[in-house]
Amino acid sequence: MTASSDSAAEPSGRAMTVAQIAELAGVSIPTVSRVINGQSDVSPRTRAMVEDIIRTHGFRRLKKPGTKAALIELVFHELAGAYAMEVIKGVERVAGENGLAVVLSEMHGHTPGRGWIEGVLARRPVGVIAVFSGLTPAQSDQIRSRDIPFVLVDPTGDPGHEFPSVVASNWSGGFSATRHLLELGHRRIATITGPIRMLSSRARLDGYRAAMDDAGTPIAPDLICEGTFQAEDGLTHGRALLSRPDRPTAIVTQNDLQAFGVYRAAAESGLRIPDDLSVVGFDDLPITSWVTPPLTTIRQPLTDMAAAAADMVITLDRGESPAHHRLELATQLITRGSTAPPRP
Repeated sequence: MTASSDSAAEPSGRAMTVAQIAELAGVSIPTVSRVINGQSDVSPRTRAMVEDIIRTHGFRRLKKPGTKAALIELVFHELAGAYAMEVIKGVERVAGENGLAVVLSEMHGHTPGRGWIEGVLARRPVGVIAVFSGLTPAQSDQIRSRDIPFVLVDPTGDPGHEFPSVVASNWSGGFSATRHLLELGHRRIATITGPIRMLSSRARLDGYRAAMDDAGTPIAPDLICEGTFQAEDGLTHGRALLSRPDRPTAIVTQNDLQAFGVYRAAAESGLRIPDDLSVVGFDDLPITSWVTPPLTTIRQPLTDMAAAAADMVITLDRGESPAHHRLELATQLITRGSTAPPRP
């Protein structure tokens, strides 16, 4: 039964039903349903009007058995490489234990486009896990208003209290990597970062700075190189750093791909690792123990982080609060053959 216009517009602070939203917007109930479920056959003007009402008043879904698909949506900024596989393994493990399937999607950037959000609303998953990415304010409102649990893994910015998140102890990782080199006797230590606008990059760089400060070792600004978490960063910045007359004796990278790029730059310069140059990575991807020499790196528990995020989604879907709104898992220094004391 459709509510009266007075009750639909009443500023009671309670979320509205589909019928109340339709009455307030002056459109049909099926039209509101199509907007809520992300269907494309609604005019932009009508869609914007309905979304504005939902954002202002909230939306109360009348829960029925089977209204959600048995899916967890896992979205990456870039679906490629061993990093993504480690995350997928963690989510699939928990999803399988709970009778759920996993849907993968790729943003092609750190913020999803309109087509992605409409797809999620249409699929109606149990929840969404976004890896190394975030949402626009409008998308956040849409996800929240549809009662779709949303959890961030390694968010690019500070998620605050809006959505739960799982992160690694990035500051500790940057600190441990640099301290390891300092303890070996290195003092001229360069670092290649990810984009500084991203939370994990800043935390790892702050850890590097803290270790250098703690050891009383001056930080040379020109030995800090900003990259994009790609192997090309290690190659490009490695070439520049190693061509200097006062080249560094060690390089701390912010992921293993960058370290592999440094390996190639060292080979091009006729330098041997670790005899002439020590290198530390970050992530501990499976391939790091197979390269020559095996890479010293910071282990980021990607699979465990992803599994924890999936547990959060399932907990939220049950109407319960997760034990931690922001969960930080420890990193660990893994010492292999790419680091050694500098030459006398």
